[in-house]
Amino acid sequence: MHLSFWGVYLSFFIFQVSTYQRPEIDWSRVLTIVVVQSSFAAFLGYLNYFFFLPRFLSEKNGWKHLAQFALIFAILITFRIYLERYLLDGFTGELKYLYSTRFIVHVITTNIFIVIFLAMLRFAVDWFEFESRKNSIENERLTAELNFLKAQVNPHFLFNTLNNLYYLAYSQSPNTPEVIAKLSQMMRYMIYDSNYPRVPLTKEIEYMENYIDLERLRLNNAIPINFDVQGDVSNYTITPLIFITFLENAFKHGVSNNNPEAWVKLTIIMNGKECTYTVMNSKRNSSKPEAEEKSGIGLQNVKRRLELSYPQKHELIVDDSSDYYKVTVKLKLD
Repeated sequence: MHLSFWGVYLSFFIFQVSTYQRPEIDWSRVLTIVVVQSSFAAFLGYLNYFFFLPRFLSEKNGWKHLAQFALIFAILITFRIYLERYLLDGFTGELKYLYSTRFIVHVITTNIFIVIFLAMLRFAVDWFEFESRKNSIENERLTAELNFLKAQVNPHFLFNTLNNLYYLAYSQSPNTPEVIAKLSQMMRYMIYDSNYPRVPLTKEIEYMENYIDLERLRLNNAIPINFDVQGDVSNYTITPLIFITFLENAFKHGVSNNNPEAWVKLTIIMNGKECTYTVMNSKRNSSKPEAEEKSGIGLQNVKRRLELSYPQKHELIVDDSSDYYKVTVKLKLD
């Protein structure tokens, strides 16, 4: 910006001086005027830019800043006027314009304009740097919050899965080794793949299928569980572990071992870049269990993650009917 300003200013100033009142260009005269004017203007402008403005911004004393700069400005402008008279006229008085009020006003206003313009550049640069720092801090804060929320998913999942393992071990189920193997695959995904901000959608689906297999084993395949994927999911990425909370809640609050009428339905539909994820589950006939009272942490977590990971690119719809519970999440994927 500075180089552009001085390039434009000097080009205009040289053209103006070279054509002023004389048909033939006196390049020595032009060079003298340009060097004197640009040197004093640059000195005054950058003196204010690097010294007075930083002091003003730190001390917040405008009158003191203005008085100090006005004194130096007056001294340097006076010196510059006499220097130009000496170099161009030798104090002979032949070039009457150099001794006119118009010349003095022109010198003062030109230098004031340059000082003000450079000061505006300083404010502009400081503002852009401030906005950049603010955005950087905000991004760091959001990233830290998102990592914290994602870290909470792991204990939440382990808590639910360990409950399942405890039940299988307690009932001496022969499916216990297979459950442990499935859990190992899921933990590998959670520890390694989920550390990235985006993962292939196919891996997220595979993770959900493993979770469903665990539930089928726990329930001895007594509950109908349908998982349908429609559309091409091979070329898209998604925030890891963004869907699992809704799936966990479907089993945790909608499926009971002694309820033969329980069911869970899941669908993932890709329509271009829009992914529609739907989870439906039956409702228990009994009163609200204590575990459900404590389920708000997981839902609050995933809602906040959706806001951070897909701002203005997601939609969450909840249908709490009398005999079923349905959650629909719409995302615009990369």
